[in-house]
Amino acid sequence: MMTFAPSKRNMAHVNGPAKQPKSSKTSRHPKELLIEKAAALQCELRDASFALHMDEEDPLRTFREKFHYPKMKDLPFTDPELIVADEESVYLCGNSLGLEPKSTRHYVEKELNKWSKFGVCGHTEQLHPEGDLPWAFCDDPLTLLSAPIVGASEEEIGYMNGLTVNLHFLFVSFYVPTPQRYKIIMEAKAFPSDHYMVESQLRYHGYDPKDAMICMEPRQGEKTLRTQDIVDRIEKEGDSIALVFFSGVQYYTGQLFDMAAITQAGHKKGCIVGFDLAHAVGNVPLHLHAWDVDFAAWCTYKYLNGGAGCIAGIYIHKRFHENERPMWHGWWGHEAATRFVMDNKMVLSSGPKGYRVSNPSGVQSACLLASLKVFAETSMSEIHTKALLLTAYLEALIALHLPYPSQRDDGIYVKIITPSDVAQRGAQLSLSFSVPTHKMMVELQRRGVVCDEREPDVIRVAPAPLYNSFRDVHMFVDLLEDSLKAAHYTVDNNL
Repeated sequence: MMTFAPSKRNMAHVNGPAKQPKSSKTSRHPKELLIEKAAALQCELRDASFALHMDEEDPLRTFREKFHYPKMKDLPFTDPELIVADEESVYLCGNSLGLEPKSTRHYVEKELNKWSKFGVCGHTEQLHPEGDLPWAFCDDPLTLLSAPIVGASEEEIGYMNGLTVNLHFLFVSFYVPTPQRYKIIMEAKAFPSDHYMVESQLRYHGYDPKDAMICMEPRQGEKTLRTQDIVDRIEKEGDSIALVFFSGVQYYTGQLFDMAAITQAGHKKGCIVGFDLAHAVGNVPLHLHAWDVDFAAWCTYKYLNGGAGCIAGIYIHKRFHENERPMWHGWWGHEAATRFVMDNKMVLSSGPKGYRVSNPSGVQSACLLASLKVFAETSMSEIHTKALLLTAYLEALIALHLPYPSQRDDGIYVKIITPSDVAQRGAQLSLSFSVPTHKMMVELQRRGVVCDEREPDVIRVAPAPLYNSFRDVHMFVDLLEDSLKAAHYTVDNNL
């Protein structure tokens, strides 16, 4: 497959490159490469044969076989007259819930079998002939395998709880307001759980969110935030900002924020800088340590394919591992060697391990381990390279079939609100339409397409590189056009 970025399996994930992918202003857009490839093959981008050829050349093509892929007939809203029942669906929803690795059942059953046969002995003994996860240490392999995915050392990573719970714990340590420096800056349309969490933290400390939250809005007429506007706002109000807190990838627009630039701007003004990486981890290359990020948190059921509600991760820069910042303790944060002395004298584990208040779930850890071992067979560089090719292909086909502004006699269109600049996106494109989104969702679901709707007017489409193909993208655009025509018909006829 054509590439436009380095593809190295053994990357220096801790002290590696501190910059995000180059802007398309200084390097070629992957869409140009796709057009060149089609010309060399003497076909058009819109041809199904082009998609099949790209799949044949895809270095990650065999990874799809490592996942369970939903069939059309098994989905709840398909119309039997519009689908081929035994065909695979068009699943483009890895940004919401990743697919199940086929190995997950094996890893989970090992833990359940161990529990049924050995009971409490499973906490500390490896009792399965193939090896397993002693429950007292079941999160250890997760941190090791996550290190190259987030760009940090194993010691800077921990697994526990769920995403918002972990953010609350991290804010206890990293949001330490003073009368002069107490504000938190974030994007205005942050994921609701982040917004609620920040509001509650401010109120807990006695501040009014209306005063203490700086919510960044895009410029009038624009859908996404400009990096320079974020940096300028931090520079302007930084003396009153205690914490800079943004998403890595914005859940609604799919915009990838320049985390290195935001971190640098925050630190220049003396602010703590943290990120919610729910839509970034496993999606885009991360270099948290090299970017000098203070803390971050993520869930593991989207691009990391850990399963709904799976155990969540945190990152804390090593400079904070041996300090006396405030934090909430529990017994699993006690160092492992003396945890069971139980003399009620806390000997705190270093770094993220000290933030574990309760023992992690062996079953959830097994679910995540299965997926992380799949990630270990490739690299985030290879994954991201394919992601940008898939989204460029999706972008190009939409422009050919359903351009905005509309160039069709029927007036239908699809508008992409995710930046076209590859430095500002990962595997997700957010789409709006010439008809209400709920009408579009109904028609897409009837045809076996799985994506998701987000209010007020967006459908998110995410071709995940580990299991999605160029054929998936080609099929999706065909079905998208059919769905848009059908939705327009229902609107025009008040159906």
